[in-house]
Amino acid sequence: MSRMTIDDLRRVLVECAGEADGEALTADRQDRDFEEFGYDSLALMETAARIEAEYGVRVPEERMAELRTPREVLDLVNDALVRTS
Repeated sequence: MSRMTIDDLRRVLVECAGEADGEALTADRQDRDFEEFGYDSLALMETAARIEAEYGVRVPEERMAELRTPREVLDLVNDALVRTS
C-alpha cells in the first residue's frame, strides 16, 4: 500500500463526517487541530475505522483521541505502512 496523503485523509474525513465547517484541509494547514476544521471525536473514530479498512492500519480509539492534527494521523498511518511493507 502506498503512503496516505493529505488528500487521502481529506477524502476519508469527508466520507465519514462531511465537509469541514471551517477552512479546507490542505497540506499547508495540516498542523492545525481537527477542531479548527469542525471535526469532533466521533468523526475521528469513524475515520480511524475507515483507515483500518482501507489501509490495514489499526488506530485504537484511545490513540486516535490523542491525535490532534492531520499531520499526526498521517505520520502514524505512514509509519505503520512502512513497518509492514
